[in-house]
Amino acid sequence: MVGDKARGEMNAFQRNESKETLFNFMSAGDDPPKGDFPLRKKSPKLCGSNYPLSIAFIVVNEFCERFSYYGMRAVLTLYFLSFFHWDENLSTAVYHAFSALCYFTPVIGAIMADSWLGKYKTIIYLSIVYVVGHLIKSVGAIPSLGNQAVHVVLSMVGLFLIALGTGGIKPCVSAFGGDQFEEEHTSERSKFFSIFYLSINAGSLISTFVTPVLRGDVKCFGEDCYALAFGVPAALMVLALVVFIAGSGLYRKTPPQGNVLLEVCKCIGFAIKNRLKNRSREIPKRDHWLDWASEKYSKQLIGEVKMVTRVLFLFIPLPMFWALFDQQGSRWTLQATKMNADFGIYVLQPDQMQFLNPLLILVFIPIFDLGLYPLIDMCKFNFTPIRKMATGMILAGLAFGLAAIIEIKINETDMPQLVPEESLIRVLNLAKNPVQVTIQEKDLFQQPVETFQNPAEYSKLILNGEQQSLRFTLQHQGLTLAFNYTVKEKSVYSLIVFEAEGSLSSRLITDLEAKPENGLAAVRFINGLSQDVNLTIDSRKFIAVQKNYSPSEYSLLERDRYNNGKCITETGEFPLELGLLDFGASYTIVITNISGGAVKTWKSEDIKANNVHMAWQLPQYLLISAGEVMFSITGLAFSYSQSPASMKSVLQAGWLLTVAVGNTFVLIVAEAAPMAQWAEFVLFTVLLFAVCIIFSIMGYFYVSVDPEDLEEKEEKRETSSRGNMIGLVTQKTKL
Repeated sequence: MVGDKARGEMNAFQRNESKETLFNFMSAGDDPPKGDFPLRKKSPKLCGSNYPLSIAFIVVNEFCERFSYYGMRAVLTLYFLSFFHWDENLSTAVYHAFSALCYFTPVIGAIMADSWLGKYKTIIYLSIVYVVGHLIKSVGAIPSLGNQAVHVVLSMVGLFLIALGTGGIKPCVSAFGGDQFEEEHTSERSKFFSIFYLSINAGSLISTFVTPVLRGDVKCFGEDCYALAFGVPAALMVLALVVFIAGSGLYRKTPPQGNVLLEVCKCIGFAIKNRLKNRSREIPKRDHWLDWASEKYSKQLIGEVKMVTRVLFLFIPLPMFWALFDQQGSRWTLQATKMNADFGIYVLQPDQMQFLNPLLILVFIPIFDLGLYPLIDMCKFNFTPIRKMATGMILAGLAFGLAAIIEIKINETDMPQLVPEESLIRVLNLAKNPVQVTIQEKDLFQQPVETFQNPAEYSKLILNGEQQSLRFTLQHQGLTLAFNYTVKEKSVYSLIVFEAEGSLSSRLITDLEAKPENGLAAVRFINGLSQDVNLTIDSRKFIAVQKNYSPSEYSLLERDRYNNGKCITETGEFPLELGLLDFGASYTIVITNISGGAVKTWKSEDIKANNVHMAWQLPQYLLISAGEVMFSITGLAFSYSQSPASMKSVLQAGWLLTVAVGNTFVLIVAEAAPMAQWAEFVLFTVLLFAVCIIFSIMGYFYVSVDPEDLEEKEEKRETSSRGNMIGLVTQKTKL
């Protein structure tokens, strides 16, 4: 009866499950413990219904907590990349290390709640840890507070506390909400889980859209405001804690009931230990390796553990799906920084694309449940849970295949990767007539360089060492001039040719070697006037440039049209129009003269702008979100139906650990085997397809069972098993 009740509750909300788990490490259908415990009080009802008033506090708490977690995590990868200036591989590795820790710590929270403090106190204490972690993380994002070492230490401590907090309360909050209902109100309890799920996705959806705006559109300390982007989630977590405590007087609080997960681990450990101690051939073999625990543990517990291990065996291939799925917040976000984010009416931040996943989940669930699955049933196709999960894997693999294709297209606008004894060079002819440029012993620039000719691309310059002194010869109107410059390997140069004091002259200046990060535009100025200038761009950037074709340093700007600049000279102040500075591009702007009361300029695009639109990521988000609905929701429902009521907690732990292991795999690949990003996407695609084949084979041989039928079989086998228990090594145990 208990098992039927648990399955009934699961059926009511299993279709609404996605990235979150809604049943506790104790079975949602378990009867309350018997003993001398205080009577469970009845909570006031909500608006005359059978819903306890206390669940309103729990739902609001969950919304705020999920807003806090997903909002902070949405900007985390770009925080590592831009604030700490880590490379993409290290940023990805730390992001997934944090994600993995968030899915290891639920085991700690479950043990605390079930064996020591109870759910209510566990939520309170770990929420305090959670808040402290957020506050430390927000303080660590203030640029003026200490050096980078201080920022890194504060951020890592904050992330550790956040992982302990969010993971620790994960197995407690939903089940604590279920505890608020009387036993006769099972339908209301089931609907509560649906409402609870909606609060999770609402918090995720809103926060992944809002916090990137706080990061990128709000400026503080002269740069992106990560302190605010982390501070708002911290405030939401404080609010979550306050709301939860405010409902304290209304809650029904059950005492700790003992941890099933711990008992299962002890049973398995004892079986292995007992088998190793009794390896003699004279001792009869047993039907199952777990039967070696029968000297200490009851036949019911052993039988239930057998049922669970059958499902846990199927979990072995599952981490690979999560390895791909959780890269939405790391690799896919980094990919979005190299794309065109202009949607006409709105310019999307690269980390905002993550909001598509919770949005699509809310759209796909009714489409799949009310449309796709019934249609498949009408076609008489046996779409079993194993097949649904395998299909989800295939969809996620296809999503990464598309991501690899997009990455290849993105790379077409990248600067070439330089190797030792190699550099790049181009010529900017700012003189009035064409110039023929010859470099010592190098076969480059066959044709004369036209005046103000925008070079199509850089030319590759091969050196004879780490650096080389080269002779540059310029031929201009019958005159030949020579200049010597030292060129270093793995560097990018522009040779500026200009007229000064009636003669031809030149400068060799260093260019950017790679695209600006995070979709910013890089711009520098060359002052062709005979007087120094001070430039103001959009009332924010002040740049001083010396006279006679001196170059400025590069400045990084948000993508925008800059037509309201000012150029201040000795003779006055003049308007300066730069036009569009596009995503990921690098520009050299030459101030040529002042006429008609305005500054005349010439703009050269040194590095091409991002020409692949961010909308091309939509198909991969569609595929992976559809894959999540088929894989995650189906997997939870299937594993729930294949275990006895008392073992739901163990499968919950196993499921969460598959997420943790998947994230661990990503950080290993990112750090141990760095490769081109498109190649890494292909690698994950191939690995998931291979794992899908293995999982399908395992699923083919898996026989779906009713846990109650297995319990009856175990009871029948008990008598025959007793005859094998002879000649064992004796051991004192407490039964």
